Amino acid sequence: MIISHGRKPIKTSAHVLYTIEFITVLGDKQVGTGEEIRLSCETNTEGLTVTWEKDGEKPTCVQDKHIMKQDGTKCSLQILNADERDEGKYTVKVENKSGTASCSAMVIVELKEWRTVQWKQNVMVDSLSKLKMDNDQVRELNFLLYGPVGAGKSSIINTVKTIFEDHYCVICPVAAQSTKSYTKIYQKYNIRREGVVPLVFHDTMGVEKGETEGVRTDDIISALKGHITEGYVFNPILQILKQNPQYHKNSSLCDMIHCLVNVIPADKIAVMDEQSIDKMKKVGEAASILGIPQVVFLTAVDLACPLTKGNVHCIYRSKKIKENMQKCSNLLGVPVNCIFPVKNYHEEIHLNEDINCLMLDAVAQIIHRAHAFVVTMATNTK
Repeated sequence: MIISHGRKPIKTSAHVLYTIEFITVLGDKQVGTGEEIRLSCETNTEGLTVTWEKDGEKPTCVQDKHIMKQDGTKCSLQILNADERDEGKYTVKVENKSGTASCSAMVIVELKEWRTVQWKQNVMVDSLSKLKMDNDQVRELNFLLYGPVGAGKSSIINTVKTIFEDHYCVICPVAAQSTKSYTKIYQKYNIRREGVVPLVFHDTMGVEKGETEGVRTDDIISALKGHITEGYVFNPILQILKQNPQYHKNSSLCDMIHCLVNVIPADKIAVMDEQSIDKMKKVGEAASILGIPQVVFLTAVDLACPLTKGNVHCIYRSKKIKENMQKCSNLLGVPVNCIFPVKNYHEEIHLNEDINCLMLDAVAQIIHRAHAFVVTMATNTK
């Protein structure tokens, strides 16, 4: 047997074989639920053994739904009436005695929209800007951002301020991708639009793996109770002491956090370490005991899902985002209806209405929850 490379033949006693090459390869597909998926490619030779895989495994084929064809140098896979189970990475492998070759494509199936957003920025901003506190004890709503290093806590503040102030804001320092927290000081940020909107976001040090790394769980619980004042320097080794000047002993409802906002990156849920998850669950349990509502802002949705990266408007038609929301719910014990995917500004230089509306929708949700908490607590203390 004589073996050669490229387009040169491999001669055998029975026939001539060619080293396999693809003339055309599979192309990525994006379809809606109920539509048809057609994947096809062409090789430089006939008589190949063809096998298909989906996400690295042999696909489960359904009669009259999955149709595989091989016609000379061409091979194809047709999937009728696509649904969310058909989303994934498809690979075709071709083989003869000269060797094997393969190519792959990503298929995205848009779900029917399962949650709606009011994609009208001016209406949403005007509505939220008119928010007035009618409670004698509380003049502004306090939101605490809490989550792993690099999750986007500080970026959320920058994004919200950018939307309300109508120009790109980087008022809250943000670090590049790192395993160590950039934020060291407990800092609060007001939101302004033709005056001060009664919303205050409190930024915290990031959660890290290890008992003496990152923000201490005890400090976050103290912050929830209103015992920590602005300017406190987080100490990963030692929790805040009552004699510390930044410890507020006689805290009231106006000092408390009115909604805990857990911040989780959608593209890193699967690799979160157990220690960080346990710390966040402990804080969540403390919030529940205090009656403080808690939600999750799921960031980096553009990195977690190709569909969302291309168009944030598709966020609630994405199977990947829906799956990540469920994973997040399972990890932290937060209901899916309290989880809101958002996208922060990080590489954009111009304002984007879809990014703004998605964030405004999430902000409206936490305002509703925080306000309800304040009303309930104020009523109970009368």
